[in-house]
Formats: sequence, C-alpha cells, structure tokens
Amino acid sequence: MSKKTFGTLAGVFTPTTLTILGVIMYIRQPWVVGNAGIVGALAILLISVGITLTTALSLSSITTNVRIGAGGAFSIISKSLGLEIGGAIGIPFYIAQALAVAMYVFGFREGLASILPYLNPLILDILIFSVVMTIAFISTSFAFKIQYVILGIIVLSLVSIYGALFVSDLNYDFELFGKYPGSIENNFSGTSFWVVFAVFFPAVTGVMAGANMSGDLTSPRKSIPKGTISAVILTTFIYISLIFVASLLATPTEMTSNYNLFIDKALYSPIVLAGLLGATLSSALGSFIGAPRILLALAEKGILPKSKALAKTSKKGEPVNSMLITAVIVFIGISLRDLNTIAPILTMFFMITYAMVNIVVLVEQSLSLPSYRPTLKVPLIVPAIGAFGSITIMFVINAIVALTSLILIFIFYFYLVNLKLKSEAGDSRSGLFTALAEWATKKSSNLSPQKEVRSWRPDLLIPMTMPKEIRSSYKLIHSIIHPNGSIKILSLLHENPEEQKNIELFLKNASQKYKESGISVSYAFVENRELNTTINISMQSLNAAFFKPNIIFVSVDTGNANLDFYDKLIADVRKNNFGMIMYIPYATASLAIEKNINLWLTNVPANWKETFNIGHNDLSTLLSLLICKNWKGEIDAIIVDDNPNQKFSETDIEDIKTMVRFPKKTNISVKTGDLLGNVKKYRNADVNIFSVDADMSTADMIIIVNESRISGIFCVDSNLENVLV
Repeated sequence: MSKKTFGTLAGVFTPTTLTILGVIMYIRQPWVVGNAGIVGALAILLISVGITLTTALSLSSITTNVRIGAGGAFSIISKSLGLEIGGAIGIPFYIAQALAVAMYVFGFREGLASILPYLNPLILDILIFSVVMTIAFISTSFAFKIQYVILGIIVLSLVSIYGALFVSDLNYDFELFGKYPGSIENNFSGTSFWVVFAVFFPAVTGVMAGANMSGDLTSPRKSIPKGTISAVILTTFIYISLIFVASLLATPTEMTSNYNLFIDKALYSPIVLAGLLGATLSSALGSFIGAPRILLALAEKGILPKSKALAKTSKKGEPVNSMLITAVIVFIGISLRDLNTIAPILTMFFMITYAMVNIVVLVEQSLSLPSYRPTLKVPLIVPAIGAFGSITIMFVINAIVALTSLILIFIFYFYLVNLKLKSEAGDSRSGLFTALAEWATKKSSNLSPQKEVRSWRPDLLIPMTMPKEIRSSYKLIHSIIHPNGSIKILSLLHENPEEQKNIELFLKNASQKYKESGISVSYAFVENRELNTTINISMQSLNAAFFKPNIIFVSVDTGNANLDFYDKLIADVRKNNFGMIMYIPYATASLAIEKNINLWLTNVPANWKETFNIGHNDLSTLLSLLICKNWKGEIDAIIVDDNPNQKFSETDIEDIKTMVRFPKKTNISVKTGDLLGNVKKYRNADVNIFSVDADMSTADMIIIVNESRISGIFCVDSNLENVLV
C-alpha cells in the first residue's frame, strides 16, 4: 500500500461511521433500552456522545494546528506532551484497539449463530477472525474498498428496521425509566445504569477510526475534522431514533431477553442480518488495520522492546510484524468469550485516551502560544468537559478498574522515562512548564519578601574567564547544589576564536555532566574585557528577575590571584544583596578525601536565641550542611568566642545543635582566642568553611588557608539566608 492514499470519505467518514454503526447498535441497542428505559437510554447516549463529540472537536482542532503523523491519538499526545506521555497512553490505546477486534468478532458470531446455531462458538470466532486477518494481510486497499458495499448494506438494514414500524404491532406502553433487570448471562439478576453505560459506550468509540489512519491520509488536517465530526453527528441521530424504534417494537422484557430483536422484527430480516455481519466485519477490519499502525508508530519512535522488528513493513507498506503481534492480542481477547466482559475494559482504555486528547487541547490553548493557531477553534469549555467527563465516568463505572488502568499508565510512563527517549520536535512541555512557572511567579510576587528565607536554595552565578576555574572546583560545585540547586555560568568572550571554540566545547560538556545529575545549568557569553564590571552589571540586572541566582561562586588561584579584583567583588556582592562563595584550594591538598568538614562560627550574637539570628554565619552553615549531605561526611562546628563577657554554656551548645538541626554525629565546641590561632590547631579536616567578616580581606583568607594547610570555603551572607528557620 502506498502512503497518503485516502481522502476524507474513504479514510475518515466511512470507517468512522461503520465503526460506530456496528455490533452494539444491532444486538445491544434494544438491550440498553430494555434495561434503562427511554430516558435512561437517551441519558447513556447523550453522555457517551457528549464525551466523544467533545473529543472529536478537540481532535479536529488540534489536527488543524499541527501536522499529525502516524498513530493518531499517540501522535497528537506525543507532539504536545512528549513521547513519554504519548507512549504511556498509546500502548493501552493500542491494546484497546486490538481487543475491539475481538468484540466485533463476537458480534459477528452472535449474528451468524441465528442461522448456524449448531457450530461451536469458539471455532466460529477463530474462523471469523482468520477471514478478517487474511483480508487485512492481502491488501488494506481492498479492505477499504469493500466498506462502500457494507455502508450500502447498513443503509438498507436501517431502512428495514424503520420499516418494521409499518408492519408490526406497536407497543405504546413505554417504560421511561428502566428497572435494570440485567442480561441473559447473569440470569437477569439485575444491573445498574453505569454497567449498561459501559456496555454501550464502545458503540461510539469509532471517533478515532479516521485518526488512527492519519499516516495514510492525503490531508489529515482537512480530512480528520470534516470526516469525524460529520460521522459523529449523523450516527448520533441514528442512535436516538433507534431508541424510540426499539421501544415501539417490543416490551422491556423482549428487549432484554432477545439480542437479535432488530433482526427478528425487521421488515426484511436477512438484510438486517447482512448489515450486522457487514458492520461487524468492517469494524473488525478497521480496528485490525488501525491497531497495527498505532503499534508501528510506537515502534518507529523506539518506545517498545524489539522496536526495529516491529517497525518493519512489507514492500506494499504493510506493518506485517505489528499485525502478527496484534493477532496474538486478538486471540487473547477471543479467549475471554464474553462481549459484556470485553466492552467495559475497552471503555476504560478509550476513556483515558479521550481524556488525554482533550487535555492536550486544554494545554495548548491555555498556553496562548503564537504557534497555536488552529483553523478550527473550540471554546475552552469543550476540552474541559471532555477531559473531566472521561475521567469521572471511569471511576463511576468501576473505581478499582479505573485506578488499575491509571496505575498501568504510570508504569508505562516511568518505563519510558528511563529509556531517555529523544523528544518530539516542537512538543509543548517546555511551554507548559514555563506557563506554570509564570503563574507561580505571579502568585509568589504577592507574598512577603521573607518568603525567600524559607524557600532558599543555592543558585550559583559563576563568572569564568578560563575553563580551569570551573574544572578545578567541579566536584565542590556539585556538592553544593545537588540535587535542587542550579548553575548559571557567565563567561567572557575570548579574543582568540580558536580558544573561544575550546571554551564553548568545555561548557557544553560540563553542562551535560551536571544535567545528567538532574542539575539545571545554563551559560552565556558577554563581550566585555572587564570581569568586575560584567559581574556587577549582571547582578544589578538579575535583581529585577524572579528566577535569579543568589550566590556568586569564584575559585581563587592563590598563585595568580588579583586580590583587588576579589575585594571589589565582595563589596559589589554586598551592595547588590547577593551571597558569595570563595573557594581557595590549598595547593597540595585540595579537598582531600571529602569526608570531614570544619565549620567555623564567628561573632555569634549573645541574643541569638531571642532574635533567631546567628549573625553572618547563615550561608556558611547552610553550605556545610549541603556538602555534608552529599559527601555523607561529618561536621565539626567550632564556635570562636573572643568575647570574654560572652560564654557558651552546654545548654547553648545543645540549643544551637537542635535549632540548626545539625546531623546527630556533629561535634560542637567553643574555643577562645582569634580565628587564625584556632585554625592552626585544627588540621584534621578535608575542608574549612568560614563566614567573611566585614573587615576580612582576600589576603586574610589566603593566609588562613596557607596556615591551616587545608582548603577553605569563605562565605558572604546576602541576608536572605537563615539557617534557623
């Protein structure tokens, strides 16, 4: 079969109409009326059509906006919400389409049983499906050509059913509200509105028949909306009329006990039987042709095991391997042996798919992106009703089965996430997340400025001139920000084009390594020769942004350090209310084995418990906690008390340990004297972490590192951190 060969009539309208006017109409429509009454049957129909029509409108709207590939609903969902969600929905939708074939086979057999009652039902089901499979394997084009003949037979069968009104004794004792006696299978032990609904609903699920063939349509954008909506409207009127026809032709008892009522009462029974057989054969063919193409689309995206094998097609373009797998699933469905068992299962899978199609339109339309310009626009209420109705009815019908179905979707989703699939070009996920972020920003902007204290996390702005500045501190940066922090790298453009290429390559590779750990990272280049000025302007600009870095991170090369640069940077940082981390590695030790941390607390206020303020030690303390967690290390907190009038008692030490929420193994001690003198005595750590006093210079920091022989991290508070909250 050549690709892109079917138009609106052959590819969408006719298969959609034939699928809707199928087995349920012929052998379950009277049963529905007999159980639910006229009002109940109309309610079931209108609820069903309400869901499918809103879905059809949503489907039509989205198809007029994007180029739909093979796979119908799978393609639509994937293009909007990504392959992971598309695949998680596409797999059960494919299963539903495959099981639908079994349902149509049952319908064909029930119709055939009236003239061949002595044949074994199982053997008959297998023979019927064998015929369907043979026709599908021979030629899809041939299968589509015979649908016109079948459509003609269905029209004649409907004329025969309506004609029965003129030759039969009519029943005017209508039952508006049904008593739900049940069915032959349960010995008329009773049923409910929603069970009857679940049996009927597959009758209208043919709304996707045209979309499933999207990869074979000449113009999906035009054909799917026109063919689908017109088929839904036409078939709805037919079903409404048949509710009243059934009520006029038979009593509720007759309708519930005789699945072949329309055949028996018709003006010319053989043509109705032919319509049933033709409709079910056509529906079975349509589903058996459509289902493998969904599987093929899934395989082409690498979603399934053995995707390469499943994605293979014959010279005619037929997905032979996918058809064989589908055949196996159909045989499993046939083994269930009961139409009333299969129908509710299909209902759940179809409901989930319909809900997601509507959600796609809700997402796309709510984002108000310029790219969303469908030629067929629908009010936002349409997809909202479709999505809400689908999900609600799932749980009303059977909450346990609905929940199980959703769990299955999540299992598929997490499986696909682990596959790390390549995203569909142009999917809307980034826009969705951006919109959510914008909404959160607007809400958050109305809150107190103090919100940042509790929601604080390390978001680093790292100025860079050469790759070694980051390369030397790569592990430390990771230990600070993992798992929820972020990095923004600000690099100066290099005068040498070759060197600039090397820098770009380094940043690309470094960014990828951080992203593999789940860390958000981005970088930008600035054309400026003066780094101090660049950083200062960047901080001033970023202060107006909501999602902004809160810490400047620099690594100091003590062998080639411009002390004036760092001193000025500290002053600029304080002026712009940024935090700052200065990493000064000791030449021969670096970060050693990354286990033990010395946290130095200086100038802790005497009234810290009353004010919930430990001075300028917040960032250094928070940093020690973050690093300790990522190192799985231990903290020694040393309080340097050079005020003879202030004494830290054992109670104070326990209080600070409790209020900061230090790890249990943390050792806290109090030392008198100056900071440098105490630092010299404690050389048993892998890193020292300090707060930067107002009078501490970069030269002082280098002296402390050299005298301690341990790498040092020096922290400047922004006053937006509070380790005690």
